[in-house]
Order: sequence, then C-alpha cells, then structure tokens
Amino acid sequence: MSDVEAFSALRPRLFSIAYRMLGVRADAEDVVQDAWLRWSDPARPAVQSGEAWLVSVVTRLSIDRLRAAKVQRAHYVGEWLPEPLVGVDEHTPEDVAILASELSVALMWVLERLAPEERAAFLLRQAFEQDYGELASVLGKSEAACRQLVHRAGERIRQEAPRFEVRRDAHRSLLERFRLAASRGDLAALRELLAEDVAIVADGGGKVPSFMKILRGGQRIANLYRAIFLRNESRLAYRMALVNGEPGLLRYIDGQLESVQAFATDGERIVAIYAMRNPDKLGAVELAT
Repeated sequence: MSDVEAFSALRPRLFSIAYRMLGVRADAEDVVQDAWLRWSDPARPAVQSGEAWLVSVVTRLSIDRLRAAKVQRAHYVGEWLPEPLVGVDEHTPEDVAILASELSVALMWVLERLAPEERAAFLLRQAFEQDYGELASVLGKSEAACRQLVHRAGERIRQEAPRFEVRRDAHRSLLERFRLAASRGDLAALRELLAEDVAIVADGGGKVPSFMKILRGGQRIANLYRAIFLRNESRLAYRMALVNGEPGLLRYIDGQLESVQAFATDGERIVAIYAMRNPDKLGAVELAT
C-alpha cells in the first residue's frame, strides 16, 4: 500500500480524533492536513506502524491547537458548544465513518472543561481503546501518569455528564413528539416532555441574541419554545436530523437555518438541550442539508 493510500484509509479516524479534541471542523481538517504534510515529507524517517505514528502526530497537533484555542475561548461571548456534524437521517449521514462513532454534543461540552492532555488521554483510551503503553508513547508520559489523567477525566465526566442508556428508537420517538409540540406551540405537551430540572445551553457566540448563562427549569423552557412559536408561527419549521450521531433537530425561520439542537434524554423526558446558534458554526450544516 502506498503512503497516499495508507493515509487516505486512516483519514476518517484521524479527523475523528482531531474533531473530538477541538470541536471545530476547520481546525480538525487543518490538523489532518498538517499531519499529511509531515507524512508525505520525503525526509520522514521510516516507521514501524503508520497508524500509530499518524495518531500520535494528530493528537500532539490537536493538543497544541487546543491550548491556543482555550486562550481564545476564555473570551468567548456566552457558552461555547462544538460545531455540529449533521446528517439528514440515519440512512444518509454526512460521513458514516465519522458519525458511526461520534461523541454526543453533551459529552463534548463536558470535555471542553478538561485540560488538553486529560482530554486526549480520555479520548484515546475510551473512544479508541488504546492501551496505556500507547498513551504513554503518544503523550510522552509514564503509564502511571496516563492512568491518572484518564481517571481524573472519567471522574469529572461522570459527575457532569451522567449517561442514560436510551434506545435510539425511543430517543427518536421522544424527539418527534417534541418537534410536533414545538411546531404547534403546544405548551402543555412541551411541559410534559421536559424534565423538571431540564437545562438549555445556547451558543450564539455574540453573533446572534442568546442566553449568556444556562437556562434551567421545565416550565421556563416550555414557555421559551411557546414564545418562539408565537413570535414566528408560519415562519417557523423544525426538521429531524442526526446531530453528532444522535437524533436532534434543525430549526428554520423563514427557510433559513436558525439553530442546530442536540438533546439528552432519560428515555421518558428531555433532560438537557444544546442549541448551537452561532452562524459561524452553521454554514457547513446548511451545505450538508
């Protein structure tokens, strides 16, 4: 297999690592491109495992870029959410190889709170099943230090992003009921579908009006969706989609994509909503849909 063929075969995996680390499509693509330039350099020394070498390069490049990004995101207006990867339905995802193993928006939001090396260690261990010897080689640390990084990251994620085992069909059915209720401004139905302590995280990036802090409470959020309906009525439309591999919604106003919404659910009610409204993060979505 040629170097070009080997890299092409690994490209989806490399993009997935970079995207999980950075949460921005263009940044992930830049990292993969940089890895390609290093891989295709005639002066590159021979390697035993091209995959291990490329994973290591992409991870290190992602850590460096994430450190710089964290400085910028410290001044971000409001909450920061990842740029969504969206597919119209389960049969025609944007990229099957990526979405099949994608991380939910809810989990990526928590990952954003980890230090870059913690995030890398957790992802390579949990998402890509690398052993601690491989982690040590990639991160330049001892196996014991890598175990500690993974442990700390896992503890924080368990505290901040409790996971519910929910069948995809149940998730989709709940979202379809919510879509209908939101489309009709049905306050009672909306309230029934939202958990008492539901939270909504909205990312407008200072580009569009949005909540600066997390909004909580089933009645408050039901009232919000009702108010959006009353303000827009016939101009408003919701569309089911895959958002980072899970059922979600696209909201349109006057035919223009206004937000991509991801949902966490316990199988009976919605427990969290992640609304990505920053126009800078929606351009690629519009092209894909």
